[in-house]
Amino acid sequence: MKIENEILLGDCGSVLKEVPDSLYQLIMTSPPYADQRKNTYGGIHPDKYVGWFEPIAKELHRVLKPNGTFILNIKEKVVNGERSTYVIDLIKMMREHGWLWTEEFIWCKKNSFPGKWKNRFRDSWERCLHFNKQRDFLMNQESVMVPIGDWAKTRLAHLSDTDKVRDNSKVGSGFGKNVSNWVGKEKVYPTNVLHLEDDIIQDLILDERDMGNIPCLLLDYLIKSHPEIKVQVEPPMMENVLHLATECGNKNHSAAFPISLPTWFIKLFTNPGDYVLDPFMGSGTTAVAAVRLGRVYTGIELDKEYISIAESRISQATVNDVELAEEAAAKKVKAKKEKAKAKAKEKAKKLPIKSKPKDEKKKLAS
Repeated sequence: MKIENEILLGDCGSVLKEVPDSLYQLIMTSPPYADQRKNTYGGIHPDKYVGWFEPIAKELHRVLKPNGTFILNIKEKVVNGERSTYVIDLIKMMREHGWLWTEEFIWCKKNSFPGKWKNRFRDSWERCLHFNKQRDFLMNQESVMVPIGDWAKTRLAHLSDTDKVRDNSKVGSGFGKNVSNWVGKEKVYPTNVLHLEDDIIQDLILDERDMGNIPCLLLDYLIKSHPEIKVQVEPPMMENVLHLATECGNKNHSAAFPISLPTWFIKLFTNPGDYVLDPFMGSGTTAVAAVRLGRVYTGIELDKEYISIAESRISQATVNDVELAEEAAAKKVKAKKEKAKAKAKEKAKKLPIKSKPKDEKKKLAS
């Protein structure tokens, strides 16, 4: 069975059994949430969700490389006025099967579904659960670094004596900071809250009038009812806390995430040429991101119509040379840091060990 740059038709629980062990460096997916997407995936009751996902999780664990990563985009639903616990139960089940729950990223959605409820506000974030098979895994942190921000121009221009040494937390937490370490830096590491700018509508022309930015739901309606609408989309941008909109460009799938979401994780957890799997491929967003970044994708999808949409989108995707050049530069920075660190370590080994003063030895003896 050919799996390189292919979308396989079928149920992922069955199709995965034909995939070789330890093949994928990254698995990135968004399965159907409990009791949702009934028209496309049938819907799974919250009480049955963990049992439904358990055999899939076992297969995903088998096909992932030992140093690979699994990113699961999922969110609890509200049942009878309170949050269901099926996601928490799913995490516990996966840990029982050998998965390490390493981290949790929060995807903040700038154009979340509107609504009003008497006991809660609208959902504007989703989980991106980060799982691994072992604690030592591939992670290219330099590939997703972000601009330090304008605050540094004034804050770092006038350093106090405290800023020039490690200043430990006054509450005894063990955390501390040396502000002077930020001097000269242009980029820093992001947080685990993702605020990615993606698919921002630049120009929307309706009846030859500029309508500005319009929410996705309204835009979908307008485009379907007014074929004369023309939409222009700008490339993804990143801020120093990574904000994502939900997917506006894809109007043919019930729950597509924006392309900057898989792009960010692919850059962070894989290298060019690595294999990426999305077992709930949908309209192909993960595959498009993989192609642009020079990775090899495999998708699995139940719906033939979605496969057709995904293949059409993938056929138009091309390798983004700028992205790859930035990744290569980031890897050089990382290699330089590691070389300097190793050199300092070797130098420290050659230094003579200072003997402790006699009075200190006496204290230790007593």
